Amino acid sequence: MISRFFIDRPIFAAVISIVIVIAGGVAMFNLPIAQYPEITPPQIQVSAIYPGASADVIAQNVASPIELQVNGADNMIYMNSVATGMGTMTLTVFFEIWTDPDMAQVDVQNRVNIALPQLPQSVQQQGLQVQKKSSSFLMVIGVYSPDDR
Repeated sequence: MISRFFIDRPIFAAVISIVIVIAGGVAMFNLPIAQYPEITPPQIQVSAIYPGASADVIAQNVASPIELQVNGADNMIYMNSVATGMGTMTLTVFFEIWTDPDMAQVDVQNRVNIALPQLPQSVQQQGLQVQKKSSSFLMVIGVYSPDDR
């Protein structure tokens, strides 16, 4: 019924579409940045180095004890662990969108400290890094004109 109205009047439909796009552009420039919604979940990354170990050894002796302790952190969605043959392990923990990243980092740090005595001595000496990982930028584009146009 209403679709027939716009099909019979394509110019009117185009004008309505243009008005909606212009209103969205005006609203975009007037909306404060604090009001933008969070679209990516907060991420906490745990990194460890086990010199000379293979990926299997790292997965069993480093990643597994840390994953067991970190699993069940408050507001955690899921985690992803990667062990490389060059002696590094990276565990990325994803949290609900509304979770405070600072509190999530503290929670993960406390859980990693519980797992620390179970890790090999060389990993303990190298230390573990627990840090927030930001993935808020999807793309950044820079445009430059040599003649200032």
